[in-house]
Amino acid sequence: MINPHGSLTLNPLFVIDAEERAALEESAKQLPSVLLSSAGAANAVMLGAGYFNPLTGYMNKADALSVAENMHTQSGLFWPTPVLCLVDSAVQFETDSTIALRDPNVQGNPIIAVMELEAIETLTNTEMETISQQVYATNDSDHPGVAEFNSQGQTLLSGPIKILNFSYFEKDFGDTFRTAAQIRETIEENGWDKVVAFQTRNPMHLAHEELCRIAMERIGADGCVIHMLLGKLKSGDIPADVRDASIRKMVELYFPPNSVMITGYGFDMLYAGPREAVLHAVFRQNMGATHFIIGRDHAGVGDYYGAFDAQTIFDTDVPSDALEIEIFRADHTAYSKKLNKVVMMREAPNHEKDDFVLLSGTKVREMLGNGIAPPAEFSRPEVAEILMNYYQSLEKSEQP
Repeated sequence: MINPHGSLTLNPLFVIDAEERAALEESAKQLPSVLLSSAGAANAVMLGAGYFNPLTGYMNKADALSVAENMHTQSGLFWPTPVLCLVDSAVQFETDSTIALRDPNVQGNPIIAVMELEAIETLTNTEMETISQQVYATNDSDHPGVAEFNSQGQTLLSGPIKILNFSYFEKDFGDTFRTAAQIRETIEENGWDKVVAFQTRNPMHLAHEELCRIAMERIGADGCVIHMLLGKLKSGDIPADVRDASIRKMVELYFPPNSVMITGYGFDMLYAGPREAVLHAVFRQNMGATHFIIGRDHAGVGDYYGAFDAQTIFDTDVPSDALEIEIFRADHTAYSKKLNKVVMMREAPNHEKDDFVLLSGTKVREMLGNGIAPPAEFSRPEVAEILMNYYQSLEKSEQP
């Protein structure tokens, strides 16, 4: 099996031993504590689940700036985005102490982790702008990732942590949330050698389904892991439970048995385009995938990134020996009326735009809200039904 990033074995930071975990939970109640941002809690979940291997905790200021500038920590580890614990204030803490980290996303704000506090540092306005510009390629406050980053505070807490739970993800998405270690175990149990991973924060329409199938065939993959983001999204994105139901229905009806794993991970979307695409590749290597599909405008939002910047960054900024996982580069995929099948558009010569079935997201949402299923060349009817029910329920809830 492919090695995890930066080490020969996966080292998740979740405290596996139940007795040790219970003891830590009890002792942590007596510790000074801080309420994390949602992003900080999501980082804790990812550290605990092994997706951030081989990190041992939140980054300090020097590592954060180094990663933002050149995608390497001070020690030389390749890493694409800073992993931070930012808070408004830390006057109640002292360095070289142990503190408790509280979860903002669960009622009662339970302790999600304990941290050995090695440093308390402040990011200046200029340093915040530098990180934002390098990671998101903009300082525009209208960018949802930039806005979220700037809302967290400028006091940076760093040090190794021990994770006590996986926030709301295990409870709310018990059939879907999986740690990197759990996915590796299942891949091994399935006897899969070549494994392609597909990232999604949206429901999967026919083009996405066929893209997974195309990648599997060309790579000669034994299986595909559909790996959906389960954390916070921007306003207007479809909730995780609706996406989960639609993807499960698609796989159940249209893929051979035991060829696809449906999984999810507990992280808040960054919308960081190319940098986030590289981070996604790290996640997938850590969970055991050998190949990762990156398509048009991967992890993008608005017009902040070029259509294929998330692919070219692997040529321009990622050293050839930085990652073991291989990238499957996909074009925009759509149904060809001429060929009567879904194709990658760059591979369809003698085609004009009108030769493809292309629907904007706005048009699709409008159709679904009106109870109109998109054409079968765009979306499976069973998937469309789930999404129609969701959009129509929204409209009913908005009625006076």
